[in-house]
Amino acid sequence: MAFAALLTLGALPAQSAAQTPDLPNFVDQRQRLIKPYLANIPRIRFLTATDYPPFNFLDSRGLLVGFNVDLARAICAELQALQRCQVEALPFSELKSALEAGRGEAVIAGLAINAESRRDLLFTQSYLRYPARFVTRKESPLSAPLARNLAGKRIGVVGQTAHEAMFRAYFPNVEPQVFETRNEALAALTDGSLDAVFGDGIGLSFWLESEPAAGCCSFSGGPFLSDDYLGEGLAIAVLPRNGQLADAFDYAIVQLVKKGTFSELLLRYFPVSAW
Repeated sequence: MAFAALLTLGALPAQSAAQTPDLPNFVDQRQRLIKPYLANIPRIRFLTATDYPPFNFLDSRGLLVGFNVDLARAICAELQALQRCQVEALPFSELKSALEAGRGEAVIAGLAINAESRRDLLFTQSYLRYPARFVTRKESPLSAPLARNLAGKRIGVVGQTAHEAMFRAYFPNVEPQVFETRNEALAALTDGSLDAVFGDGIGLSFWLESEPAAGCCSFSGGPFLSDDYLGEGLAIAVLPRNGQLADAFDYAIVQLVKKGTFSELLLRYFPVSAW
């Protein structure tokens, strides 16, 4: 059953550069994008899912929330189109077919960006990329240059993952210790059996603040970004015939970055920066 939430009026508060920490922005603010004309578009329905926290999920009240939901709201506010905007949640597996059937104008839910998806969909510029990170115990951070100073270190990775392949490619002279799950690797880090764990920076950022971590650890080195291993990140998908809408979203996101609103969203949903 679909869950729909009409966006309320009012823009998200923006922070000034003096108030905002140094946070990543993955769009080029120097782009000279033309302010879009959207009077011919009667409504903008964003489709998302509910199973990808903190990007899109249902809160304790059953309300649809998350980084992507608030980003959609901020985009609509920037385009002065809040009254025409709506967000609807569907099972992730149904998002692409729902878009193609005309049940929405855009998908903001982390659809994979690859050659296959590009045959049927048009994507905006990536607004966020997935980082790989090392976590270490706070008293024993890794020192630069990592390529030299990882020698002799006990590094844990989860086997048969993009992060294992990425680690082996980036640090070919270091043989990692391979674990079946991230929890097993992190337990070995906390009990001192490992010097570091290499993995998904976003997931690790939440672990650092969790009860099992007990304040033991922090990021060390990085972040490491790679389209080849980690993909092109997050972008909004539309049908090819809706290129005008994709251009409008790109324009809005650049403006949100310039105004600090994008950084405010990162702070809201990622209290420990993965970047």
